[in-house]
Amino acid sequence: MPATSARPPSDDQPELGARLLDLVRVMDTLRVKCPWDAEQTHETLAKYLVEEAYEAVEAIEHGDPATLREELGDVLLQVVFHARVAQERDDGFTIDDVAAAIVAKLVRRHPHVFAETQVEGVDDVRANWETIKAAERAAKGEEDASVVAGVPFGQPAALLAYELQKRAARNGIPEDLIAGGDDTGAALFDAVAAERRAGFDPEMDLRAAARGFDTRVRAAETRARADGHDPRSLTHAQWREYWSARG
Repeated sequence: MPATSARPPSDDQPELGARLLDLVRVMDTLRVKCPWDAEQTHETLAKYLVEEAYEAVEAIEHGDPATLREELGDVLLQVVFHARVAQERDDGFTIDDVAAAIVAKLVRRHPHVFAETQVEGVDDVRANWETIKAAERAAKGEEDASVVAGVPFGQPAALLAYELQKRAARNGIPEDLIAGGDDTGAALFDAVAAERRAGFDPEMDLRAAARGFDTRVRAAETRARADGHDPRSLTHAQWREYWSARG
């Protein structure tokens, strides 16, 4: 495994990951003793998993490590919570099953790290990844599955379009066929394709543009209030004036 800068555990410094066991124990207690926690299901918890993930992304965008640490804890709680709920089912699984599965997947999909496979760069890694995933599908009897199978449609539209296109391109579909056609929304789909071909992430770029718009709206409102105006009563001409003003 690649070296890290982490120091080995000592008597006064427990091994990294030890507190994860504390979280599992706390979740066990909450599931038994807290009425709210006890009644939750995968379905009732699903929205929180999405919300917490987005809050972590926002902390990253703000460059706020302290908040990111907190938000990642909230994301981790959702993983542990779902595993605890699943543990109670006859066909369920535990948090150890979750961890074991992702460890096995990471090792299997990184033969250039954990085995003898040689790679010359990121492109080789990606090619190996797709080959390994195809072998996994074949092992499950899914060798006839679409090249875009597994792309979740519950994600934001820009990210969904990007992931579908990326999967298609990686599996040999020509770029001229990766287009939106004449349907409603085709121009947006094509804009995502242009971003992807340029090496950009359309989801993060669109979020950045939205955040920039939000900042500019608030700045114009501040300038209007400084002049004694209610922003909601501004005329179009006044909005344009405060929009382009500086200072």
